[in-house]
Amino acid sequence: MSNASVNTIVSQQHDPLLSVRNLKVYFPIISGGLIRKTMPLKAVDDVSFDLYEGETLGVVGESGCGKSTLGRGILQLLESSGGEVVWLGTHIEGLSAPEMKGYRKELQIIFQDPLASLNPRMTIGDIIAEPLTVHFPELSTDQRKQRVREMMEQVGLLPLMINRYPHEFSGGQCQRIGVARAMILKPRLIVCDEPVSALDVSIQAQIVNLIKDLQDTFGLSLIFISHDLSIVRHISHHIMVLYLGNMMEISDKENLYINPKHPYTKALISAVPIPDPELEKNKKRLVLEGDLPSPLFPPSGCVFRTRCPLAQDICAEQKPEMTRVTDGHQVACHYWDHKD
Repeated sequence: MSNASVNTIVSQQHDPLLSVRNLKVYFPIISGGLIRKTMPLKAVDDVSFDLYEGETLGVVGESGCGKSTLGRGILQLLESSGGEVVWLGTHIEGLSAPEMKGYRKELQIIFQDPLASLNPRMTIGDIIAEPLTVHFPELSTDQRKQRVREMMEQVGLLPLMINRYPHEFSGGQCQRIGVARAMILKPRLIVCDEPVSALDVSIQAQIVNLIKDLQDTFGLSLIFISHDLSIVRHISHHIMVLYLGNMMEISDKENLYINPKHPYTKALISAVPIPDPELEKNKKRLVLEGDLPSPLFPPSGCVFRTRCPLAQDICAEQKPEMTRVTDGHQVACHYWDHKD
């Protein structure tokens, strides 16, 4: 992607908090019988965006499209294969674990499975306090406990539960513990890796609203990963659509929902249920044919072409570049201006 086509999420005078340029995350896969060879599985391929303070970027796509890998690659929890990750003007791509330690206070993650992400042998007080022990060893035990109790109250947990263990809590409560652990250091960016997909619908709304309230209180920036476009629309300022590790479209949320340009985006939006039964019954549905291809053997040219209703010969021959539709709205499609 050329510098001219790199998307700036929003036009602002100050510098972005996070800049990602042409990020790639490949996994070497050994295949073959007698003659073995290594092939790259392109989990994330050439992703670029800017994120400003206090903003939320939603990342959507089907399972297996590289959303979680993108989040981990940005946080350097996975080694990147190319591109740049610039945090507050400093390149952090390729830094070792000891070198990244100083940045962990500002870069945190909330995981998908609330119970599996918590150590069952530790009390929730110790789980939430662990980042303080690592990054602020000068704090006394009483000081750490005080901060933990304050954070528990902020996420809707009773401080008297501080000595209980994760198995004593519901899924929603466990996710609140995960949120408290991520927030205890007061980071500036949190990657939310499908934080509500394992929860009941009513609990999902509570956790999403909690994250929004914390964002407003502390001025957080968020990367919110989900396959649920209705949730992403509620919490995000801007949305990126991924397919097979590639950016398909990126725009502010209202423009993306009202005026989507990529066929894949249109199909995802058409699958979102409408509360009104009559509108839901009569709405136009776009059903994708076929299955998601293997990222080990992606289609030539446009990776979406094997399922795209608009695919032509050029789609197999040439990978589409990100094209500017309007300010802040870009799409990777040869036929993005096709009239339905």
